[in-house]
Amino acid sequence: MPEILLATLNARYAHASLGLRYLRANLGEWRESSAIREFVIGQKTEEIVEKLLAERPRIIGIGVYIWNVEESTRLVAQLKAVSPETIIVLGGPEVSFEIDEQRICTLADHVITGWGDVSFAILVRQLMGGERPAQKVVVGVQAPLPAIVSPYAEYTDEDIRQRHLYVEASRGCPFKCEFCLSALDKTAWPFPLEAFLADLETLYARGARQFKFVDRTFNLKIDTSMAILEFFLGKLESAPDDPPFVHFELIPDHLPDRLREMIMRFPDGTLQFEIGIQSFDPAVQARVSRRQKNEVAAENLAWLRQQTRAHLHVDLIAGLPGESVESFAAGFDRLVRLGPHEIQFGILKRLRGAPIARHTADFGLRFNPDPPYNILATDAVDFQTMQRLVRFSRYWDIVANSGRYTRTLPLLLGDAPFANFLAFSDWLYARTGQTHALAQERLVHLVHAFLAVERGLPETTVASALVADYRATGGRSRLRFEDDERRRVPPRKPERTATPARQARHLES
Repeated sequence: MPEILLATLNARYAHASLGLRYLRANLGEWRESSAIREFVIGQKTEEIVEKLLAERPRIIGIGVYIWNVEESTRLVAQLKAVSPETIIVLGGPEVSFEIDEQRICTLADHVITGWGDVSFAILVRQLMGGERPAQKVVVGVQAPLPAIVSPYAEYTDEDIRQRHLYVEASRGCPFKCEFCLSALDKTAWPFPLEAFLADLETLYARGARQFKFVDRTFNLKIDTSMAILEFFLGKLESAPDDPPFVHFELIPDHLPDRLREMIMRFPDGTLQFEIGIQSFDPAVQARVSRRQKNEVAAENLAWLRQQTRAHLHVDLIAGLPGESVESFAAGFDRLVRLGPHEIQFGILKRLRGAPIARHTADFGLRFNPDPPYNILATDAVDFQTMQRLVRFSRYWDIVANSGRYTRTLPLLLGDAPFANFLAFSDWLYARTGQTHALAQERLVHLVHAFLAVERGLPETTVASALVADYRATGGRSRLRFEDDERRRVPPRKPERTATPARQARHLES
């Protein structure tokens, strides 16, 4: 049985922890005495404890993040209650700051802050040699990237068949956006490119086809971006019937011509870009130290939408210090007009250690004291209005981002997208009192009632759009507002499209 277990609670089974794989790959002589054990949030804590302790490990390392800290705290508490002799070591962004304020850190034996790739291995050697370091908190050593052993061999065949594979060509970020922990980085550091491409080649040969790059700034160094894109184009050309799907985060205002030319060569369903706009308000951007050329970013988004077949997922954040609803609405409407496939309407969170906290007093920031530390109110947006925005975000996800309402969404948005969708959101919540567990057929009827009755749009127009959308996404029931003779659309199988993984998740909800 392994003497060292590396564990975490992932948000979903499809997410495979890259961090744990780095830790195991860099354990040196202790690697063969270790194993990775991943769980999913929502699993019963007692069952996780039972599974971990059944292997009788001497050390359990646990990755702690904003989405799993509450359940991880219960896990550590039970582990120490049942098996106090088992050494618990914590790591991850959630326990790298404000350590003294966290119960989970009090319960654990050791906490590694920051980079853990080599620091965990050093601690393990001490503990397995019978040495108990006096200090509880270990400050992670930032090793040179060439000295870090690649984690990709730790992906199992099951991971490759069934899960998203996370990869990174670089670490860090040169930008200082204060809502992000990457603001604390001094710069971005690239991994050796030749070795990284060799790792991609090995993963591809093993059958990997879905790659999510976690680089904060994939298009920072264009030569590197070009080399990586060229790698995937080569795979497409050699086997066009077995294409990869690759996700990158892009800087919105840095898209030189040679990178554009490369992107244009990718077919449908192969590229997804996550692009952080966050705010179009220059004053807000300056306040949170975000450097962004808005006109260039908008032009690049428009070009990507019109001239490429990449799937565009663009982020906005509500609740930034000093941003009013009116300012956010203007940015939202501008982004809708640019036509990205998805707009992620995010709510500001106070990540532990992020510099955004410095604005708390000056801008009346009121954060949830419990995870996920979401903003509850600011001096520009009161609590009740923020709740309306939270509901807007949820409904936007299940209506606009789901891809289920491509014909109906323009009717909902009209010429004032934010105001019209907010009105729909307010009406939907007043009618249902729900933001989750809305069955698809029920939601279709609710959208119909809002557009045809509340808004007074032509019944024929509304019904035709909704019926077509419902049938195109696999709906087979006869809707109450269908006309048997004039508007019924024959049931058919769902359209087979190269739906990006993120939208496919919405279709499953």
